[in-house]
Amino acid sequence: MDDAKPNQPSGDYWGRAGLAEAILAALSASGKDLDAPTIDDLAPFDQFHAGGKPATERLARLAELAPGTRVLDVGGGLGGPARTLARMFGCRVTVVDLTDSYVRAGELLTARTGLDDRVTFHVGDALELPFENGAFDVAWMQNSGMNVADKRRLYAGLHRVVRPGGRFALQEPMAGPVQPILYPVMWARDASTSFLMAPAEARAHVEGAGFRVRAWDDITAEFANAPPPGPHTLQTIVMGDALPAITEALRRNGEEGRIVNVQAIFDRP
Repeated sequence: MDDAKPNQPSGDYWGRAGLAEAILAALSASGKDLDAPTIDDLAPFDQFHAGGKPATERLARLAELAPGTRVLDVGGGLGGPARTLARMFGCRVTVVDLTDSYVRAGELLTARTGLDDRVTFHVGDALELPFENGAFDVAWMQNSGMNVADKRRLYAGLHRVVRPGGRFALQEPMAGPVQPILYPVMWARDASTSFLMAPAEARAHVEGAGFRVRAWDDITAEFANAPPPGPHTLQTIVMGDALPAITEALRRNGEEGRIVNVQAIFDRP
């Protein structure tokens, strides 16, 4: 992982040595084919966000993705959503993520699914995107902006790399009407590296960068009855002994209205 930016979690939080090997071991333990896993086989290990693979598919349909669409997945981690977009929707996806161990594991998993001709990975910072203006048809962020304090710079950068006529697809937990949120959560041990905004504020920031809202869906209720992570999931691999406390805090945050979940699509005029 690159040097941590101010108010962003360090590699000690997200980085995991031997992550790819741990995922393959868990995949084998669940009875899957290590040589040719499907995107459904990998879903418990590579869809590291609320709602899992069904939420990824929902956001892709909301964005009306078409075959050949050039997608930039910012904070795409292991590439679960990217591989889903490539396999199910025919997209060509570039993943950029700050954590080196996630990128390396994502490349390995992508090669094993035979999608490395359609999904590529880069280690990089969401606030310093190393791409040309208008290089992509769609910018995609799925539960990856919670650790970013400078939302204005984040969304301005996305606006720059999306071509005119393109779109921005967003899924994000946001601050609910009851505050503060309870910690630990999946993305932070405490408030020092967690930067949730209320939905109205988040929407204003994205529109302030030059995007126009096409769809805005509160999907909190769809996640309300999701089962807790099982023994063979990425959450267990990454969070280990901290997972029960995280799961309980996230349950209470949802039930008490401290966190809401939103999917939104924005047009880039």
